[in-house]
Amino acid sequence: MNWFNDLFWKESIAQAILIYSLVITSGVLLGKIKIHGISLGVTFVLFTGIIVGHLGFRINYDVLDFIKNFGLVLFVFFIGLQVGPGFFSSFRKGGIALNLLAISVVLLGTVITIILHFTSGISMPMLTGIMSGAVTNTPGLGAAQQALSQISGNGEIQDIGLGYAVAYPFGVIGIIISMIIIRRITKTDINLELKNFEKAQHPEETIPDKTSIIIDNPDVFGKKIKDFDNYLINDAVISRIQQNNEIKIANAETILNKGDVILLIAHKGSIPELTKLFGSKSDKDISLLRSKLISKQVLVTNRHIIGKELASLKLRPRFGINITRVYRTGIEFIASPDFKIQIGDKLTIVGDETSIENVAQILGNSIKQLNEPNLFPIFTGIIFGVILGSIPIAIHGIPTPVKLGMAGGPLIVAILLSRYGYKFSLNAYTTPSANIMLREIGIVLFLASVGIKAGENFVTTLVSGDGFTWMGYGALITFIPVIIIGLITRVFMKRNFLETCGLISGSMTDPPALAFANSIAQSEAPAIAYATVYPLTMFLRVIIAQMLILFFA
Repeated sequence: MNWFNDLFWKESIAQAILIYSLVITSGVLLGKIKIHGISLGVTFVLFTGIIVGHLGFRINYDVLDFIKNFGLVLFVFFIGLQVGPGFFSSFRKGGIALNLLAISVVLLGTVITIILHFTSGISMPMLTGIMSGAVTNTPGLGAAQQALSQISGNGEIQDIGLGYAVAYPFGVIGIIISMIIIRRITKTDINLELKNFEKAQHPEETIPDKTSIIIDNPDVFGKKIKDFDNYLINDAVISRIQQNNEIKIANAETILNKGDVILLIAHKGSIPELTKLFGSKSDKDISLLRSKLISKQVLVTNRHIIGKELASLKLRPRFGINITRVYRTGIEFIASPDFKIQIGDKLTIVGDETSIENVAQILGNSIKQLNEPNLFPIFTGIIFGVILGSIPIAIHGIPTPVKLGMAGGPLIVAILLSRYGYKFSLNAYTTPSANIMLREIGIVLFLASVGIKAGENFVTTLVSGDGFTWMGYGALITFIPVIIIGLITRVFMKRNFLETCGLISGSMTDPPALAFANSIAQSEAPAIAYATVYPLTMFLRVIIAQMLILFFA
């Protein structure tokens, strides 16, 4: 049975895979247990990792660090791909306010750390380590350690990593508990918040709708549809027309006559005004009348047309069809001429069956092709993300250059890749199920790695010396800023709870908390807020950790 003992206790590739699998499966299983209706989900993997580490299971440190960082890169990269399409519009709407709130969380935590230094007598280097753990910021710890080694010269350097190790696990759970407390205090209904978020992102008046209009305004008799381009506001489209009991495709040259009935696709808020322009609402929906015209959804899978405007494909004049709507990631848009196509878009096309089939060949319409993995742009993006995260940014007066790290660099590149990748023939589209799978694999690998490493000295540090005291100080640094700013955001600023969770996770640079927020929200709202504040927050966390060492050590 020596081989069996070696499989668990002797460091090897097989042993590492076995230990990780045990930690993750047990953590995921236990994470499904609900207490008072609340479960920790995959974040419970951190605690099973701590238990395994405490029991004496060891994994080669180089292997462990690689898996931890690769898991983190996978998680943040696929979060970036998910939120990228909606990131820029959301940033314009509320990005500045969210970043100011995130800065407030960072500064409040810093002030609490300084107060604890003067009131408790604990050295600032150790409190900086505790603070880095309390806000789950490993780059900040690394920067503080480097700054400490520079000012210490050849002297003995305090092991501030112990404070980090004790504070980190409770930092993760504390941030999640803070979300739960804010939800209970504000009596938040998650389903209602989800509906409100969707409504705020896409107001009802901008939702595409259709209506049939009978032409009875004398001012439009005998005129062509193109004569009304200036009036078809918000990219409204006239898709069909009924003339002499025959339903036809409407195009720019179609002449409007008295008694004709047109089918208009427009934003709900624009329909009353446009109806008045052409005549009056018709009781019959000509889209339901039998004719040789049909309406069909076609999937965009041809990678050669990605990023091109609909008008540039000249599909209407070539095939005599109309494209009325576009569905992208569950959201419906009006198919305006300047709408830029992305892989996975579903186009609603009106025309005869033969013409639609010809258009489908150009657009691709192959689910099989869409499901095929496109690894080149993904790993190209990861390459540039790692390079960006490794670039040292020198700041005058700070001894150690600041880096965005393995989380910040890939996150930023993924957001840019999802939005602009088509310009460089880098289409990193993944199906929603593949995206969820890969980012969940990434976060559980990261959590298991942190837990196994922290578990080695966790209990020893906790029960001996000042371990419990350090954990208590870490809890203050975690709870106070998050609860105060979270309640201000939610109660006084009336921001969406899902957005507030993303803000909290991002301001504490905490991927596990984001994973928890995503699990309760089933929406990209937390991830968008997280991505909005994360880069600036990471930058500040690293700088402040160094400044505390320089000014107070």
